[in-house]
Amino acid sequence: MNLFEVAPDSVIARLRPPSRRGRGLPWQVLANLAWSFWIFAPPLLYDGSLQHWLVPTLTSFAVFLLLYFRTYAAPRRQLLAHALAIGALGFLLTPVNWGGQSYVIYACAFLAFQGPRPRDAVAVMLGLIALYAWECAWLGWPPFYIAAPAVTSFAIGLMNLMYRRSAEANAQLHMSQEELRRLAATAERERIGRDLHDLLGHTLSLVALKSELAARLVARDAEAAGREMREVERVAREALAEVRAAVSGLRAPELMAELAAARLLLETGGVHVDNRIATTNLPAEQDAALAMVLREAATNVLRHAAATRVDIHLEEEGTQVRLCVRDDGRGGVAREGNGLAGMRERLAALGGSLRLDGSTGRGMRLCAELPLPHAQRSLAEGIPAAPPPDFGVTGAALTGAGQ
Repeated sequence: MNLFEVAPDSVIARLRPPSRRGRGLPWQVLANLAWSFWIFAPPLLYDGSLQHWLVPTLTSFAVFLLLYFRTYAAPRRQLLAHALAIGALGFLLTPVNWGGQSYVIYACAFLAFQGPRPRDAVAVMLGLIALYAWECAWLGWPPFYIAAPAVTSFAIGLMNLMYRRSAEANAQLHMSQEELRRLAATAERERIGRDLHDLLGHTLSLVALKSELAARLVARDAEAAGREMREVERVAREALAEVRAAVSGLRAPELMAELAAARLLLETGGVHVDNRIATTNLPAEQDAALAMVLREAATNVLRHAAATRVDIHLEEEGTQVRLCVRDDGRGGVAREGNGLAGMRERLAALGGSLRLDGSTGRGMRLCAELPLPHAQRSLAEGIPAAPPPDFGVTGAALTGAGQ
């Protein structure tokens, strides 16, 4: 196996987001090397009495770099051995350069990721720290200088332990969301399958019956046989139209279904959702466009906003229907990604628009507007628009769930 081949259960694999699996080193790997400056700092900045420190320090640092990158890339079962090897460098270097305590700190940082249970990692960390404290006492260090690296090592180990638990919880949440999407897709496919079975079973039975009848009539009554075959053609065309309608329902997202998915996604992530959505009879294109906007908005809130509350409103204003999603998160948009750009294009194709309002620290408000189809037709024909349907009624079942 390549020395730096990244294992699927390595620390690097767990640091990478799913979208970047297998692509380059996470920035944390290189950024954390900056702390290795403190290996060289004591003899250079604080303690001029240290002698003969340079060669041992450089030698240990070369070994450390090899172990450092290998510890990030190695399988979890090998992490303990690599982390303890880094700690051993600290034990060996400390008698000639007390900057060797940095190796012990690095070792505790890595130990937070070893073992299936966090308490196992804490036990190994405490054992390593206790042994290092004993070595420092044997070297005659004052109590403060013994306590400082011990407290720092344990604090950094605990911080990484909390980071590990948070990452594992996020991974479980992601898996749960993917499982829910999979189950929803499976249920929809089963529904479409049942509909197609019922539809085609009846239709094909009718086609077979009429074809058999036409075959019997063709010899003695050609006109009647022709009528039966024309009836077969009509039934087949109707069946084809119904099949197309059923299959299109499988592909197009629905706004109400997307709202339920958004609520589940956000509330599972600890975000309270309040919605005021009226029952709508929008055409398929408008309904699908707003559903995609809602999906993108909910995903962005969970990933980037750090919000605690989200309000989702659907309302009518004149000849426009408007969907607004507002959060109380960090706000601000440095640049728009492909998701928002795609939503703008989809809405623009239907004559609508997308607007973002938000300043840093004050949350974000995303509004999608689409013209109502009946208003479009009336304006095109020069006829005054009919009064729009009442969207002001709050959907009782959905709003009740969001309180």
